[in-house]
This record gives sequence, C-alpha cells and structure tokens, in this order.
Amino acid sequence: MAEILETVMLICFGLSWPINLVKSLKAKTAVSTSLKFLILIDLGYVAGIAAKFAANKLNYVLGVYFINFVFVTANIIIYFINRKRDLKKEKENENINRLG
Repeated sequence: MAEILETVMLICFGLSWPINLVKSLKAKTAVSTSLKFLILIDLGYVAGIAAKFAANKLNYVLGVYFINFVFVTANIIIYFINRKRDLKKEKENENINRLG
C-alpha cells in the first residue's frame, strides 16, 4: 500500500514537469525559470532513487522517480537553451540602443 501511495504522490507532483517543459519551449525565455529550484528538485529525485536502491526496493515506483527526473532534467536543458536566447536578445538590444 505504501508503494501505491508513493506512486500517486509522484504522479501528482510529476504531472507538472511536462506541462512546465511545454510552457518553457513555447515561451523561449528563461526569465521566469529558477535554475536553483530545478536543480533542487532533481537532487530530491536522485535521493529518492538512491533510497530505493539502498532499501533494495527496486519496483515500479523507481520507474516513476526516473520519469520525473528525466522531465526535470529536460527542463534544465531547456533553461540553458532559453538563457542563451535571452542573452542573444539582450546583446541585440544593446547594439540597437547604441545605434539609435
């Protein structure tokens, strides 16, 4: 029963990551994204995965941890892509301001 409840918690919490990923892809900016927050969440998933291995409870719940970890990691990757876009836009705006 504990594994089922843990899985429900992970699924409920984890549904936000694909939604956030799509939002970040559409927004094409990292302005409202917290890299520190994403890293902390990923570290939490790593701890949960490590706990499963330490307790030798390698079951389906471990798969949900991995899926969530992958989505948060994808959000981190998109953060850096969007941050690069933001820096490029800032540089272009600086050049426009110097000329105009």
